[in-house]
Amino acid sequence: MTAPSEPPPADAAPQADAPARHLAHTWEEARQAAFDCAAPIPPGPVPLRAALGRTLAADITALQDMPHYASSAMDGWAVNGTGPWILADPGQGLAPHQASVIVTGGLLPPGAKAVLRSESGVMSTDDDGLPVLALGGTARPGEPRNGQHIRKAGEEAAAGDVLVKAGTTLNPAQLALAALAGYDDVVVLGKPVVKLVLTGAEVVDHGLPVPGQVRDTFGPQLASVVEMLGGLCTEQVRIGDSYGEWLEALEDASSYAGDAVAGDAAASGPPPDVVITTGGTGRSGTDHFRRAVAELGGRLVIDGVAMRPGHPAVLAELPDGRFVLGLPGNPLAAMMALSTVGAPLLSALGHGANPPVQDVPCGTTIDPDPGRTRLMPFRLLYGMASPAQHTGPGMMRGLASADGVMVVPPHGVQLGGMVPAFALPWGPAIPEPKTAESKPKAPARKAGSRSSGNPAAQDGPVDWSALLD
Repeated sequence: MTAPSEPPPADAAPQADAPARHLAHTWEEARQAAFDCAAPIPPGPVPLRAALGRTLAADITALQDMPHYASSAMDGWAVNGTGPWILADPGQGLAPHQASVIVTGGLLPPGAKAVLRSESGVMSTDDDGLPVLALGGTARPGEPRNGQHIRKAGEEAAAGDVLVKAGTTLNPAQLALAALAGYDDVVVLGKPVVKLVLTGAEVVDHGLPVPGQVRDTFGPQLASVVEMLGGLCTEQVRIGDSYGEWLEALEDASSYAGDAVAGDAAASGPPPDVVITTGGTGRSGTDHFRRAVAELGGRLVIDGVAMRPGHPAVLAELPDGRFVLGLPGNPLAAMMALSTVGAPLLSALGHGANPPVQDVPCGTTIDPDPGRTRLMPFRLLYGMASPAQHTGPGMMRGLASADGVMVVPPHGVQLGGMVPAFALPWGPAIPEPKTAESKPKAPARKAGSRSSGNPAAQDGPVDWSALLD
């Protein structure tokens, strides 16, 4: 790795010939750009133990008859003909009136016509004192019939039968079936491998932070959210705020084992398709995202989004095909950036569609904010979306109890007006708006009651949030 040069001072004056600052994408443009820049990852084989929940790309077929040999369905004796039976050595071919001990799943010896259950036979001796097997215990007359308690070869599937069709989201039973059929791995649709690079020298991961420190809000949950969005998070590392650490973390994302999130996958798994960083996307002297990407020969796909919170979100592509998604350092801002840019990117790489947006009726009037989309966590109240409280860029309380996120356009929205919204990765889908006939009516105001006691009777915007506490 070449030694990095020192970054310019934070207060350095811009050069006269510096290019004009890139205009931020609108929220809609950013979502579409993140989705359009990525091609689906090709299908490939994965071990069965890693295939749960993956989408099957090629049929699982029976490689041979299942079962591939005739076997016993019971513990007991393999027998030929009617009893009493003379005992033969296990595995030896059986002549008429011979039997041999067998266990469940055991290979039937040549000549075996049926299996006598252990509780249906008794051992005795013949006139010469030799051991013989006879019916007894729970045996019924005529038992065992030919073929009784035998698992025939091919009775579950014949060689070439389709066991699980391509396009199936694999469940545990299907993985067990694949193992039974002799598969060690299955071919599934590609899924983006993600590495997390968490930054910040002031971040602590346990205990109460002192002034000047903040708790790590990303470490406990970001990997899980990435997986909810369709990524496969195999590696998580923490670095400080120096440019050298940034460059090293991005330069060779596959060589830094770091703190493995999923066993030792970081050391032996594939290199990441996406690197997600936290912090460092501003434009101060300690924000190194853009400079590191430029030094590695990358290009910026998205350089800021005209939204709040989450404006300083950045998406870049490196020459080796890796994407680098820079999230802001504030937790709510980061989650909004991840939903805006990360969700479409991961979905495109994983053969999915751009995450849906659903209109919901707004429970209050929200004033315009020209040139900027506002993402507002909301609670559903009487079928209407009411902005949550405690939704500053560094807060998480409002999002923790939210039902979704409103996408408020720059021109604002009126009380009762429809506003786009998207679901949270861990939450239910946004419900379809109710028709005018099915919308609940506000309770009627009693005669003589004060108008301030009925939110529906107030003039101007209605703040429903007080009812959510």
